[in-house]
Formats: sequence, structure tokens, C-alpha cells
Amino acid sequence: MTAPFALTLTSLGLVGAFIAGMLGVGGAIVMVPLLLYVPPLLGLPPLDMKAVAGITMVQVLVAAVSGVVAHQRMRAVHGELAWLGGPTMAIGSFAGAVASRDLSDRTLLLVFALMATGALAVLFVRVETAGQPIFAEQVTIPRGRAIAVCASVGVCAGLVGAGGAFLLVPLLIAVVGVPIRITIGSSLAITAMAAVTGFAGKLITGQILWGPAVFVALGAAPGAQLGALVSRRLSGERLRLALFIVVLLTATRVWWDLLRH
Repeated sequence: MTAPFALTLTSLGLVGAFIAGMLGVGGAIVMVPLLLYVPPLLGLPPLDMKAVAGITMVQVLVAAVSGVVAHQRMRAVHGELAWLGGPTMAIGSFAGAVASRDLSDRTLLLVFALMATGALAVLFVRVETAGQPIFAEQVTIPRGRAIAVCASVGVCAGLVGAGGAFLLVPLLIAVVGVPIRITIGSSLAITAMAAVTGFAGKLITGQILWGPAVFVALGAAPGAQLGALVSRRLSGERLRLALFIVVLLTATRVWWDLLRH
């Protein structure tokens, strides 16, 4: 691997993890298009979707663990929600990761595009953020809805090598009714647990390119910590708007690529 390629991968890992720590997503919503499209634009070797899915799963795991440590210090991780949603999503993520071995690159990209579109649709649901609790111990959750949401997101997330939090965050806000700040911290905890089994599924089926994955992870660890600090300084509405913009840009680019080919 050349030095420019390694530096590019580390930089992309930092950018993806910064957004992960700021918005409570694992980073796949950003990392998948970055890894697919940026290296060729810079004249570097391209990565196919299956390789990107494996690398992204490593990035998601590192970014989620790093981010949840930062949000825990700010009392924004809901323990009950994390322990209900984490194992539930982990089981679905493992099943999806193993099943992805038999799917084509185009099918995986289509699943990712549909997930991003679903996240956009949910973000259109208006939720009042003013006056919401900012500490996890002040929040109670409907357990049944939380489990159902995490299970459904987990399967799709495992397929595309994503933690799935870019879809999980809007659903926890709109369907489960968790305040946005608590959603951000808790979704990272759920994503970290789910990413462990998703990572295991990719690992045992030989879908991880370790060279690129290591350099992406090197940027992810500090990036998530920085993103978490920025997150605490933004209002709920600004965080929601930022998430919407990130998902919209990604969904548009991925759909363009699918329809163009």
C-alpha cells in the first residue's frame, strides 16, 4: 500500500468517525460513499462494494466504542436502552453479515440506498426537541418498540457492513420517542454491541481487507471523540438538521450511482 493511499484512508476514517461521534451514527452512512468514490477521484486504487463493506464494519466498531466513551462521560447513554437494543441488533447484524457473502455488489448498494431513503422519510416526522431531557437517567423507554426497531435495523445493517445507526437514530427519535441527545449517546452504545457481531460475521467469511481497515481505524478513534465534544455544543434542532443533510447527500449520491449504471 502506498503512503498517499494510507494517508487518504486515515483521513477518511477521521471524517467518518467525527460525524459518528457528533450525530450518534456509526459512520457507515458517510464511510461507504467516501471509500467508494474518493480514492478513484484522487487517482488511487478503487475499492469494490464488498471490500468497502468489510472495511466499514471495522471503522464502525472503532468509532462507536470511542464515541460511546465520550458520551458516557456526559451522562447521555441510556443503560437500559443500550442493553435491550444492543444484543437484539447484534443478532440481526450477525445474520445479515453472514448472508451478505452470497449477494452481489449491486444488491448490497441497493440495500444501503433503501436504508438511507428510509432514514430520510423518518426524519421528515416532526418531533419537538425544545425542553427535552439531556441526561439519560431522566428518560423512560417503551421496551417493545425499542426491541422491534433494533432488530429490524440490525439485519439490514449487517448486510451492508454498516452499524445501521443512521437509520436507528431517526427511528429511536420518531418511533420510540427518545430525546435526541440521549438517542445519540445510546445509539453509539447499541451500534458498538451490534458491530462486534457484524465484525465477526465479516471476519469468519473473509470479507475484511486488513491493510486498508487498519488505516481507517487509526483515524476513527480520535475522530469520534472530537465529534462527541462538538455534539454537546449544538442544539437539538441543529443536530437533527445536520443528520438530515448527511443522509440526504449520501442517499442522493448512491441512488445516482445505482440509476446511472
